Amino acid sequence: MPFGYTGKIIRINLSTAKIKIEEPGDLFYRKYYGGKGLVAYYLLQELPPHIDPLGEENKLIFATGILTGAPVAAMPRFSVGAKSPLTGAFGESEAGGFWGPELKKAGYDALIIEGKAPAPVYIYIHDDKIEIKDARHLWGKETGDTQNLIRDQLKDQNVRIAQIGPGGENLVRFACITNELKHFNGRNGLGAVMGSKNLKAVAVRGTKRIPFADEEKIKEIGKRYLAKYMNHPMSRTLYEFGTSAGVTSLNAGGNLPTKNFIKGEFAGADKISGQTMADTILQKREGCYACAVRCKRAVKVDKEQMQVDPKFGGPEYETIGSFGSLCEIDDLELIAKANELCNRYTIDTISTGASIAFAMECFEKGILSKDDLDGMELTFGNGEAVLQLIEKIAKREGIGDLLAEGSASAARKIGKGSEKFTLCVKGQELPMHDPRAKYGLGLGYAVSEIGADHMVAAHDPLLEQKGIILDSVAPLGILEPVSPRELTPRKVRNFSYLQQWWCFHNMAGICHFGPVPRGSLPMDDVVDLVKAAAGWDTSLWEIMKSAERVINMARMFNIREGFTREDDTIPERLFEPLENGKLQGHAIPREEFQQTVEMYYAFVGWNEEGVPSKTKLAELELDWIAEKM
Repeated sequence: MPFGYTGKIIRINLSTAKIKIEEPGDLFYRKYYGGKGLVAYYLLQELPPHIDPLGEENKLIFATGILTGAPVAAMPRFSVGAKSPLTGAFGESEAGGFWGPELKKAGYDALIIEGKAPAPVYIYIHDDKIEIKDARHLWGKETGDTQNLIRDQLKDQNVRIAQIGPGGENLVRFACITNELKHFNGRNGLGAVMGSKNLKAVAVRGTKRIPFADEEKIKEIGKRYLAKYMNHPMSRTLYEFGTSAGVTSLNAGGNLPTKNFIKGEFAGADKISGQTMADTILQKREGCYACAVRCKRAVKVDKEQMQVDPKFGGPEYETIGSFGSLCEIDDLELIAKANELCNRYTIDTISTGASIAFAMECFEKGILSKDDLDGMELTFGNGEAVLQLIEKIAKREGIGDLLAEGSASAARKIGKGSEKFTLCVKGQELPMHDPRAKYGLGLGYAVSEIGADHMVAAHDPLLEQKGIILDSVAPLGILEPVSPRELTPRKVRNFSYLQQWWCFHNMAGICHFGPVPRGSLPMDDVVDLVKAAAGWDTSLWEIMKSAERVINMARMFNIREGFTREDDTIPERLFEPLENGKLQGHAIPREEFQQTVEMYYAFVGWNEEGVPSKTKLAELELDWIAEKM
C-alpha cells in the first residue's frame, strides 16, 4: 500500500471523453514526488516540441505533492502545468486553498487533461465516480456565479472547485485558475490553456483518508510547529497584516516598484499598506487547509460608488504593488476593487497591473494616444481607467484585446520604442520586487524557467545578517551573511542551494511561508515529515537531488522549445538607476550580472550556453531526456 500518495493518476481525453486511471508505481513517486515534478515529467515525456500552447496537443496537468493534505500548517498546495501561452516556455504554478487535499481525499494524486471538448464541460470527481458534465450554462459566467451553480447542481456545498472565469474563456494569455474564489494558480496563462480545452471547472469531493505511514509523527511535528510559529517574526506579521505587510518597509528601503519601475519610493505607500488595510477595509483573516497562519485577507467595501465582496478575498502584496505603486494609485478601496475584478474574471493581477503600467508609460511618452486607448486619458494615477482596462482585458475589447496578449507581445506590435517600457523575462511580467535592491532576486528572474518569478529562492535580505534566520539554513552549509547587493560566488552558491530547496516545496505541496528560512519549520522536520508521510528512509541530500532533477527537466523543456542563454537576462530598465528613494542612483551592473549568470551555469553543471551536460543529466537519472532530444 502506498503512503503519502494514493498511487493513482486520472487521465481524461476531452476530445474522446475517454477516462482512465494510471498507477505509475513507488519508484516514480520517489523520483518526482508530485507537484512540479509530475508536471515536468509529463510535459517532457508527452508533449511534442513546438506545439501551439492553445492547441489541442497541449496538456493541462493538476498535481498534488507527497505532503499535500498532511495535517500540518503550510501543506495545502498543488501545481498546475502546461506549455505556457504567455511565454511559450515551461508553464507551472502552485496554489493553496483546499482543492489539492480534496483531490487526494478522493483517491488521486494528479489529473492529466488532454484534447478539447466539442462544447464547454466541467469535470466532477467524487471518490471513484468521475464524470464529464455539460457546462454550456456556465460559460461566460464569473467565478462566484459558477461556484454557486455547480454546488447547487451537485447538491453539495462542500465540493471544491478549480475554475476559470471569462478571462480564461477568452484566452487572455495571463489568465489563471482559482479555487474557492481566492486561491490562484497564477502567472503563465494556465487558465487560458483550460479555456482552450472548453473546460470550465474541475469539481472534487473526497471522503477517503489520505494514507500516511506514521500519522502520529506528522501530528507531533505539526503541534511543535503550531506552538512556535506565532513567535516567529514573519509568521506573526503574516497573520496580522498579510503579505501586504511589506509595503511600508520596501518603500522605506527605496525598492517599492513605482511608476513602472522608474522609481523606488511612492508617496502614497502608507495609504495602501497592510496596516492601513487592517485598520479600514479588512473583514476577516482567512487561510488554507490545516493552516493557522491565516495570511489571506477578506476585505469589504460597501459604498454607493463602490462595492467589494469579501467572498473574493482581498489584495495580496503583489496586487497592491501592481495596481498601486506601479501605477501610482494610492486608493486602497480602488485597488481592492481591481483585485475583485481580476478574481471574478481569473486574470493574473501581476501581469494585468504591469501591462496597464506599460500602457500608461506609452501614453505618457506619446506612443499611445487617447484614440488608441478607446478615449481613455491613461495617465499614471488614473484609477478609474485601471478598472475600465481590467474589464477590457478580460473581455478582449478594444485596447484590452492587445494588452490581453501580454505587454511583451503588445510592445512588439506597437513598436515606436515601446519595447523598453515592458519589463518582462521570457515574456512574463516582473513581480513587484525590484532586483536593484537584491541582486540574487535578479539572478532568479533571469534563470527561472517560467519567466520572471519572485518565488525561485529566498530573497537576499533573509541572509543579510547573523541570527535565527541565517542559522536555519546551516544544514545546507550556508553559514555567513551575504550582502543583498553583491554578485559573488557566495551569492551564486546560496542562490543555487535555496533554489533547490524552494523547488522541493513545489514538488511536495509545501507553502514557502512554512519552512525556513521564510518560515519557522526546520529542515530536519521537513525531512521527517516526508519520512512519516511516505515511509521512506530519505534524507536532505535525496530531497535536494530530487529538486535538482526537476530544475534540470524544466531547463531541458525550454531548450527543446528554442530558448537560449540570450533569454536568461533581465529588462534593460534594471540596468538603469532608480530615480528616487533610498536607492536613488543605484542600478544592477550589467557586465557583472551577465558574468554571474555564467557563473551559475558552471556551478550547476551546465555549459557556457546554459545547457545541462550529459554528465549532469546522467547523475540525475535523466538519460532519457538526452535520448529524446
